[in-house]
Amino acid sequence: QVQLVESGGGLVQAGRSLTLSCTASGSVDRIKAMGWYRQTPGEKQRELVAGFTTGGELRYSDSVKGRFTISRDIAKNTMSLRMNSLKPEDTAVYYCNTVLQYEGYLEVWGQGTLVTVSS
Repeated sequence: QVQLVESGGGLVQAGRSLTLSCTASGSVDRIKAMGWYRQTPGEKQRELVAGFTTGGELRYSDSVKGRFTISRDIAKNTMSLRMNSLKPEDTAVYYCNTVLQYEGYLEVWGQGTLVTVSS
């Protein structure tokens, strides 16, 4: 299994920046994809913000393109999300996510970190 720990959330004013970090531990050699998702208050679904797919592609949500940058350090088993020009609508709990490959695929989530953007 893999454990994911996020950090870096907090309260920030609109227009400012924030960086989230995710550190993976455990069976990291099983990791095939990693990404950041978010869940806004009152919503049941988590939406993809940015991620590296199992095919090695980089994907961003249209709502964050040009503002957010995802990066990954495979050697350190970390992934970061640099969020610039934050907007109140970016307020959400942000989750680190990974897909592990065994005989099939297993999805693992971090505990989430709250980002609040004030206007």
